[in-house]
Amino acid sequence: MRRVTLLDIFTHPITQKYLGRSGVSHAIRVAQYAVQLAKQHDLNPDLAAKAGLLHDIGHYEWYTQGKWDFEEYRKYDIHAIKGAERAHRLLIKLGENRQNAKEIALAILLHTDSYLPDKNIRKTSLQEIIVTADEMDEEPLGKHHYRKMELNDALERIAQLDSDIEHVLDKQLRRSV
Repeated sequence: MRRVTLLDIFTHPITQKYLGRSGVSHAIRVAQYAVQLAKQHDLNPDLAAKAGLLHDIGHYEWYTQGKWDFEEYRKYDIHAIKGAERAHRLLIKLGENRQNAKEIALAILLHTDSYLPDKNIRKTSLQEIIVTADEMDEEPLGKHHYRKMELNDALERIAQLDSDIEHVLDKQLRRSV
């Protein structure tokens, strides 16, 4: 049984504040892709979903004269660093297992290499899944961050993901016994 569900995370005021900046639709779709990939690679779908949901929680809005400035974002953004710290703090506050919170935070930290001086860092399977899931949902010029999703739809998708994760974890547990 998981200590912290996606619903716990999604409904928390901190998550709501920062997902509003980076896009709820994008966050949920990345979580969905991450679960699919985790199932394909026999990895923990719970960690993948949480990292996928929170991967952009560190975004800052880069505007110049009222318009999104993609070049400023590309030059100065460190959202993965801020996001890893925010997500870790939130997960610990919610009661997540500390090792899991660390793994999720590291996957968020390494989901983009735009700020890294050495882009050849060896990543874990979970970290690679979050990179891939994010890329699967990207649109040119960051448009994926502006897709809209109604709250009821978001809550339904989160509930479905929680249910899917429980099912996969139960199945994995039965196989290991």
